[in-house]
Amino acid sequence: MAVDFVERTGPDDSSKRVLELWGRTLDAVEQKDLTKIDREIDWATKHALIERYRAKHNLPLSSPRVAQLDLAYHDIQRTRGLYYLMQRRGLVDRITNDLTVFEAKNVPPQTTRAKLRGDFIRRAQERRRDFTVDWVHLKLNDQAQRTVLCKDPYRSVDDRVEKLINSM
Repeated sequence: MAVDFVERTGPDDSSKRVLELWGRTLDAVEQKDLTKIDREIDWATKHALIERYRAKHNLPLSSPRVAQLDLAYHDIQRTRGLYYLMQRRGLVDRITNDLTVFEAKNVPPQTTRAKLRGDFIRRAQERRRDFTVDWVHLKLNDQAQRTVLCKDPYRSVDDRVEKLINSM
């Protein structure tokens, strides 16, 4: 269905890359050979790292040392995180760069609910309001505990969110 959709709407370089990697990932999982994707797919990269470490040190998955490795992989400090160490050593392939990530954090896609989240967060921060946001909830943490549920990931306009923003 995804391939048909992309073909109908006109493939671009990003969608071609995603479909190719997605197909390779499904094949790798089906064939139980994650080496086909362990430089590009984060969970496969981490799985390979943990399995190599376990084999080298003869450790069970439940070992505290394995748990520590798991956490160290995701450490966001570039000097400590194992992912960043692997990146510096050329052991992982990135599909984006730091500038693109920074821009995406500050300018959400304008055709998805990420736009709604971004607009809400920006206004709440400007007004110094206490708020909580997750994938689907926008909540002002005031006495009324006003919350808007945004279920549709492709909805970038919502009167309820506008009303919540304007109430700040």
